[in-house]
Amino acid sequence: MVKSHFVNRELSWLEFNRRVLALANETSVPLLERLKFVAIFSSNLDEFFQVRVGALHDQEEARVAVRSIDGLTATDQLGHIRAEVMKLAAERDVILRTLLQALRTEGISLLQHEELDPGQLDFLDVYFEKRVLPMLTPLAVDPAHPFPYISNLALSIGVIVTDPDSREERFARVKVPTTLDRFIEVGRNKYVTLETIIIHRLGSLFPGMNVSKGHVFRVTRNTDLSIDADEAEDLLTAVELELRTRRFGNPVRLEAEQGMDPRVLALVLEELELDPIDVYFNELLIDTADLWQLHKIQAPELHDPSWISVTAGRLAVAEETGESFFSVIRHRELMVHHPYESFSTSTEEFIRQAAKDPKVRAIKATLYRTSADSPIARNLVAAAERGVQVVALVELTARFDEQTNVHWAKELERAGAHVVYGMVGLKTHAKCLLVVREEDDGLRRYAHIGTGNYNSVTAKMYEDIGLFTCDDAMTSDVASLFNYLTGFSHSPAFQHLITAPRDIRNVFLELIEKESRFGSEGRIQMKMNSLVDHRIIAALEAAAEKGVKIDLLIRGICSLDMSQSKNNNIRVRSILGRFLEHSRIYIFGHGNEDDSTMFLIGSPDIMPRNLDLRVEVLAPIRHPKHQSWLTKVLDIMWSEDVVRFDLTADNSWLRAGPSEFTFEHDAQGRLMKWATDLQLSQGVPSDFDLDETPRRMPGSPLYAGVKEWFRDRFSTEDPSEESTPE
Repeated sequence: MVKSHFVNRELSWLEFNRRVLALANETSVPLLERLKFVAIFSSNLDEFFQVRVGALHDQEEARVAVRSIDGLTATDQLGHIRAEVMKLAAERDVILRTLLQALRTEGISLLQHEELDPGQLDFLDVYFEKRVLPMLTPLAVDPAHPFPYISNLALSIGVIVTDPDSREERFARVKVPTTLDRFIEVGRNKYVTLETIIIHRLGSLFPGMNVSKGHVFRVTRNTDLSIDADEAEDLLTAVELELRTRRFGNPVRLEAEQGMDPRVLALVLEELELDPIDVYFNELLIDTADLWQLHKIQAPELHDPSWISVTAGRLAVAEETGESFFSVIRHRELMVHHPYESFSTSTEEFIRQAAKDPKVRAIKATLYRTSADSPIARNLVAAAERGVQVVALVELTARFDEQTNVHWAKELERAGAHVVYGMVGLKTHAKCLLVVREEDDGLRRYAHIGTGNYNSVTAKMYEDIGLFTCDDAMTSDVASLFNYLTGFSHSPAFQHLITAPRDIRNVFLELIEKESRFGSEGRIQMKMNSLVDHRIIAALEAAAEKGVKIDLLIRGICSLDMSQSKNNNIRVRSILGRFLEHSRIYIFGHGNEDDSTMFLIGSPDIMPRNLDLRVEVLAPIRHPKHQSWLTKVLDIMWSEDVVRFDLTADNSWLRAGPSEFTFEHDAQGRLMKWATDLQLSQGVPSDFDLDETPRRMPGSPLYAGVKEWFRDRFSTEDPSEESTPE
């Protein structure tokens, strides 16, 4: 039963976005990087309204009685969300005003119309006539002209147009073109917004009329896809149809200029069927996500130092010697850490070589979020065209990536690949690759299991971990997983992999419960994006009450209530910075010196959707050197002298650590330095000199499976009776 002492997931997410915004207020961070965090904050909030607020409106309209994890109705949550967003908007405006003033001192200015000199005004007149005016379509509203469709997230200008003869008034809307830059340069690093240019030239759109001051507004619509996979005969067609109708989703938010003409505001609200509580006023800019454009300004002193990912040491040696990727993996397992280690020279190179290798017979891949110009997808196409058996599981319903995934699904099908779209009722969120290669001793399988998407763009910004292996048992599990996803069968039993929706929650509950048997000697470490599942939270609290020390690194949502006295043994920390922390690491046990400690990496967060509604995969990290590396990564993040946010006993997030957010006090900065230093000394974090024999679990064969691990770690038999490892 869900209890009321949990923290609401929506409000916890807003607290996460507040932490993102707080980075824009770090005075030791370069100015344009601080501006970037304002842009990220804004784009995050846009998605939140499109999806989460949109879903709550749907619940409210349908009168769904389901309450949130903390017992709130949809209406209650919408009220709390509005209150928090209003506070966040005020904080954003204060920070943005400070940043814009600071940028002026550095010679970068966002100018108001009254600040423009005659030369700049002349330039903008010409720019408007040649580049902007041909793109504009004024739309008046009268009995013959219905209220125009307002695009999702598009800037609009609303005006009142008056006939000087009849005094008749009409509302008109002008859409700000989305194909032009938002910020127009009128001198070196001097900018004017596109809407400012249009507003001060509205008269040319309504000749002979009196035009009131234009007011900028923006509408956010509900964009959540609603596809009944059980009813859809062709999921690809259903997704394409839903994408076409998504833009007509119901409005859920109206952003407007402070001081907007009440007549314009009232008409827009009436036509969009919104209430005054759906309006959010902005003092400065509407849509600060566009500040990404200014972040691109070439000013090295205002940016983070440049960073180029290193190539994992053994792969770097292989590049020089001409050794194949398969030979590297065959020698021993390889673990890589992005973006500190290059995604291009590891994961992409793995598929690049597989696509060209005449010995490769089959390639299988899960594609959840991939890029529009994906090297991995292109190489899968090339392999299929060459006659390799290519199987691609393309998750068509990956939110906001549906169009890209539809494109690659069609390209792969045209190339002759076998394309499947996942399983009915489940999203495939697992990150797996499988290559089957003909070798001297027969067919050998090579696999990659990761925490992040096969996306070359986000791989440069997202922190993730990947494991390459050709271990027979592990690759057999991956092969069975693909057969399960593409065929028609019950979920198989795996030797090493732990999967959802079949096992992960139950395994976690068992691991937590078993760890609690050790009392104060028990240890649990978790790194994830979000913690929401109430059953696992309750289990963690119960373990903490028995003395188990629990460390939780959570980037985003945390529904665990730290005000509960039994949570004294739980620490919760959030690390934010240059890269988006995305890897999921789960460690159960006393530490690296204890043979019974279990290390897991994979795709799932601890949320009901991941554990019940998605295909997820966790893989054990079995080699002691790789385990030591994971431990060191977490130790760096738990250092007391790094900047972080700690969750306090009153459920507030406290910015803690050194006063200045410098490279030396940045956990990610330390990992960057570590990767570079080890690369220079011919080693990398994930590529230790693995001389000793891989760890054997007590009383089990080499690389024992999960079931054997449970048996050996928690056996009630006398430990002295355990068999000696062979």
